[in-house]
Amino acid sequence: MARILIAGESWITTTTHIKGVDEFTANSYTEGVRQLRSALEGGGHEVVHMPAHLVPTDFPSDRNELNKFDVVVLSDIGANSLQLSPDVFERSLPGADRIAELVEWVLAGGRLVMIGGYLSFSGFQGRAAYARTRIGEVLPVTLIDADDRVERPAGALPVVTDPDHPALGGASEPWPLLLGYNKTVLRNGADELATIDGDPLVVVGRYGRGRSAVFTSDCSPHWAPPAFCEEWPGYAQLFNGLIEWLTSAEQVDSSR
Repeated sequence: MARILIAGESWITTTTHIKGVDEFTANSYTEGVRQLRSALEGGGHEVVHMPAHLVPTDFPSDRNELNKFDVVVLSDIGANSLQLSPDVFERSLPGADRIAELVEWVLAGGRLVMIGGYLSFSGFQGRAAYARTRIGEVLPVTLIDADDRVERPAGALPVVTDPDHPALGGASEPWPLLLGYNKTVLRNGADELATIDGDPLVVVGRYGRGRSAVFTSDCSPHWAPPAFCEEWPGYAQLFNGLIEWLTSAEQVDSSR
C-alpha cells in the first residue's frame, strides 16, 4: 500500500446572474478527484487530497514533509500555487522553493506523477508555467513553454505502445476516446507506454534514485469523458499500475 498525496483537482466558480435590471453573483466549489481517488483507494492505497486552494499554504515545503508520502501527484495545479506561498506573495518574505525541494526529493528516491489539465505541464496560455521551473529535471517528458493544450472535441484514440510494461497495470487496448491532452516531447531514456495523436500519453522514467510518470490527458472530465474515467475497467488498472511501478522496490537499473 502506498500513501499518495494528490495536489490540485479542485476549483471555485463564480457566476453572475442577470435578471432584468438586477444582478447577483454566486460561488460554487467543485472537486475533480473522485474518479482517481476511488480507483486508487480501490487498489488498497491511502489517498490524501490537497485541494487547489490549500496548496499555497499547505504543500510540503521540504523533503522531511515530502517523506510522509510515497507518491506525490500534481494534477491541474499550476507552478505558481506551489511557488507563491502567502509569505512570499503577500509579505515579500523569502521562503522555501517547493518545486526545487520536490525535484531534490525525487532525485533522492521520491516518486512523482503529473496528470494533464488546463493547469498542468504548461497549460492554458502557458499559465501552469512548469517549463520555467526545475520540474523538467525529473519528468520523463520535455515541456513546451507555450499553451500546450491539444483539444480533440471529436475524440482521439490512445494507442498502447508497450502493452507488457507493468506500469500499465494490464490496461490493454482498446482504450476509450479522450477529448484532449497536453502536448509534450518524449525525453531521451524514458519509457513511452501509450501515445495520443502520436504524442506522449503515458510515460515513465527513472531520475537519480527516484521515479516519475506522466499521464498527459486528464483523470476526470472534460478531457476524460465518463466512458474513460467511470465505465472503463482499464482506468483503475492504469493508475494503480503506475503507482505500483513507481513504488516497487526495484530502483535504478536497466531492467523493469
